[in-house]
Amino acid sequence: MVLQTEMFKVVTQKFVVEAKVMNLTVTTLVKPFDVCFLAKVIATTRVGPAVPTIDLVLHKQDVFWRIFGPNSMVRVKAQNVDVWCLGFVDGGLEPIVIGGHQIEDNLVQFDLARKRVGLSSSLLFRSTNCANFDFTSSKS
Repeated sequence: MVLQTEMFKVVTQKFVVEAKVMNLTVTTLVKPFDVCFLAKVIATTRVGPAVPTIDLVLHKQDVFWRIFGPNSMVRVKAQNVDVWCLGFVDGGLEPIVIGGHQIEDNLVQFDLARKRVGLSSSLLFRSTNCANFDFTSSKS
């Protein structure tokens, strides 16, 4: 995900503070990412890495998109490096770009009539994903 500089700073700073509470310490970064942690110190759950969640607040405090570890973190394994990196980059003054990694296994609904977008958060917590989600079910 590409964020404008000011938003990027807030997200990464708050993430690092919350990560410290979980006894995670930032390690050597891997470009293009600015926040990385050794993979061996991050617990893995059934839905991905156990890291702080990120709530991106939209137009009101109670309207937010919650992003969990599988969608916020990118694992980088190369030569002598094995780290999980926060999958957000500083885009300067450019518009925000939501990456495919962040929306993977999330439902995105476009309500053109009302000019609104809805986001589900991770379907992994419902023991499903986009590849096997039943789009015809009225329970979803």
